[in-house]
Amino acid sequence: MPSPPLGQSVGYGIVIGLGFAFAFGMILTTFVLKRYNYELQTSEMFSTAGRTVKSGLVASAVVSSWTWAATLLQSSGVAYSYGVSGPFWYASGATVQIILFATIAIELKRRAPNAHTFLEVIRARYGAVTHIVFMVFGLFTNILVTSMLLTGGSAVVTSLTGMPTAAACFLLPVGVVLYTMFGGIKATFLTDYAHTVVILVILLMFAFTTYATNDVLGSPSKVYDLLAEAARRHPVDGNAGGSYLTMRSKEGAIFFVINIVGNFGTVFCDNGYYNKAIAASPVDALPGYIMGGLSWFAIPWLAATTMGLAALALEGNPIFPTYPERMNPADVSAGLVLPTAAVAMLGKGGAAATLLLVFMAVTSAMSAELIAVSSIFTYDFYQTYFNPTATGKQLIYMSHVMVVGFAVAMAAWSTALYYIGISMGYLYLLMGVIISAAVLPATLTLMWSKQNWWAATFTPPLGFACSLIAWLVTAKKEGGELNVDTTGANNPMLAGNVVALLSPLIFIPVLTYGFGPQNYDWQSMKAIRKGDDHDLAAAAHVDLELIPGERRHSIADEEEEQAKLYKASRIARWMTVFMTIALLVLWPMPMYGTGYIFSKKFFTGWVVVGILWMFFSSFCVGLYPLWEGRGTSARTFKAIYLDITGQKKPSKGSITVVEGTDTPEETQTEKIMAKE
Repeated sequence: MPSPPLGQSVGYGIVIGLGFAFAFGMILTTFVLKRYNYELQTSEMFSTAGRTVKSGLVASAVVSSWTWAATLLQSSGVAYSYGVSGPFWYASGATVQIILFATIAIELKRRAPNAHTFLEVIRARYGAVTHIVFMVFGLFTNILVTSMLLTGGSAVVTSLTGMPTAAACFLLPVGVVLYTMFGGIKATFLTDYAHTVVILVILLMFAFTTYATNDVLGSPSKVYDLLAEAARRHPVDGNAGGSYLTMRSKEGAIFFVINIVGNFGTVFCDNGYYNKAIAASPVDALPGYIMGGLSWFAIPWLAATTMGLAALALEGNPIFPTYPERMNPADVSAGLVLPTAAVAMLGKGGAAATLLLVFMAVTSAMSAELIAVSSIFTYDFYQTYFNPTATGKQLIYMSHVMVVGFAVAMAAWSTALYYIGISMGYLYLLMGVIISAAVLPATLTLMWSKQNWWAATFTPPLGFACSLIAWLVTAKKEGGELNVDTTGANNPMLAGNVVALLSPLIFIPVLTYGFGPQNYDWQSMKAIRKGDDHDLAAAAHVDLELIPGERRHSIADEEEEQAKLYKASRIARWMTVFMTIALLVLWPMPMYGTGYIFSKKFFTGWVVVGILWMFFSSFCVGLYPLWEGRGTSARTFKAIYLDITGQKKPSKGSITVVEGTDTPEETQTEKIMAKE
C-alpha cells in the first residue's frame, strides 16, 4: 500500500485507547460479579470460571478465539490468489477441527471432571516424561498462534497508520494483559463475546458495501463480470479455464490440505480450547462447540468472498491503491489484501473499520492464548514440579506473572520475526509441520484405552523429525537452496504437514503392539483434584461452598452428570462425523471434480448463502448468549439499582449466584443466613 490512509495518532489511539477501555470494562465487570454475584477470584475461577459457562457464551468464545488475524487476512489472500475456492477451502478446512473437537470436549468432561489443562490428563495417564513432551508441543502451539496474531496484526496496523511494526507488536498485548489478569478466563469469555459482535457487524458492513451499495461494485452481477475480466487479463494457473469462479483449483486444493493439517494441530494441541471445554458446564460443552464451529464457518467464507474478490475486481480500477500494478506477493502473504480492498471501497472509513476489525481479532484470540499458557505454567509446571501444596493465593500470583511474562516474550519474538522477514502467511503454513505430530497421540489419550506409554511419549518427537525432513528435503529439491521463499512454497509445506499428521498412524500401532497395549481403566484421570482456594475464601470471609462451581457434588449428582455426558458423547461422535463429511466431501468435491465454472446466477446464490449464514452466526453468538443469561443479568442489574438507591446494601447473605451454577438461589441464601 503506497502511503498509510490514517495517521499514526489513530493507530496509537485504537491500539492503546481501546486496549485500556476493554481493561477498564473488565475491571468493572469483575468488581460487579464479586459484589453482586458472589464470584470471588479464586485460582479455580481464574482458570475454569467455576466450570459453569453456558453454551451461548462457549460458542461466542470459540468463534472469537478461532477468529485470528489470519482468519480474516489469510483467507482474503487465498481468495485473491485462487478465486472463489480459496474462501471455501479456508473455512471448511478449519471448521471441521472445532466440530470434531466437540467429541474430545465431552470425553474430557467425562474422564477428568476436575482437570485444569489437557496436560494434567496426559500426566495422570502416562507420568512425567510424556507430560513434559506434550508440554513442549503445547507451548510450541501457543507460541506459533501468538506469533501469527502479532505479525499479522502489526503488519496491518503499520500499513494503515504508519505506526512502527515493533511498537504495534509491543502495544497490542497491553490491554489484553490487563483485562486477562483482572478477570481470568471469565474475562476472556465476556470480552470474546463483545469482540465477536463487533467483528460480525463490520464484516456484514463490508459484505453489503461490496454486493449492494458501492458505486464501482454494488452487486454480485457486477463483481462477477469484473472477476471474469480479471481472469482474461491474468488467468489463474491450475484453475479450470484459468477462472477465478471455479472450485477446481490445483494450488487451492494444496492449500486446503495444508490448512486442514495445520489447524488440527492448533486446535487439538492448544490448551486454550481445552480450557473452554473445561469452563463449560457439562451439558453445554457439546452444543457450545457445534454452534461455535458452524457459526465460525461464515466468518472467513464471507470475509474472503467479499474482500478477496473485491480486491480482484477493483485492481484494474484507478481507485485501487496499487493501480495499475497487481498486489505484491509479499504484501498478499503479509495479509494486506483485506485492508487494501477496504481502503479502495471506503477510503479512510474502510481503513478505520479494518483497523478495528484486526484489533478485535488479535486481542480476543490472544487473551485465550495468555490464559492457556498461564494455566500450563501454573498447574503443569509450578504446582506439579515445584510446589505441589501451593495455596490459591500462590497459584493466582503465578498465573499473573506468566500472563505478563508470556506477553512480553511474544512481543519481542514477533518483532524479531518481522525483522528477519517471516510473515503471518509463512507461519500459517508452517504450524502443522511443527505441531501436528502430537494431534493423534493427544486425541487417543482420551479416546483409546490401549495406547501405551511408548506410543504416547515417542510418537510426537518422531513425527516431528519426519515432518522436518520431508519439509526441508522437498524445499531443497524443488528450490535448489533453503531460504524463506523456497521453504515457504506450497509443495514443501504440503509434504511437511501431511507427514506430521499421518506418520503417527504408523508409529502408534507399532509402538503400542510392539511393547504391549496398556488397557487403561481411566481412574487416575478422575483422581485429578481442584486447586485449594480455602485461603482466598477465608481472607474474603466467604464460604467456599457458595462460590460458583465450588459446591461438592453427591454421588447421585455425579452419576446423573456422567449419564448425561455419556449420551452427549454418543451424539457428538455421529454428529461430528456427518458434519465433517458434509463440509469436506459432499459439498465441495462434486464442484471440484466436475471443474464447474460458476454462472452469474450460481455466484449470486453463493454470495446470498454466505450473507444468510453470517446472520445465523450473529443470532447464535450475538443474541442467544444474551437470552441465555437473561436471568443473571436481570438479577445483577436489580441488585446494582437497589445498591445505588440505598434500598439494599449487598451483604454476605444477599449476593446471588451466577446463572449456570447448580445450586438454587434460595438454597444459597438459606445457607448464608444459617451461617450468619
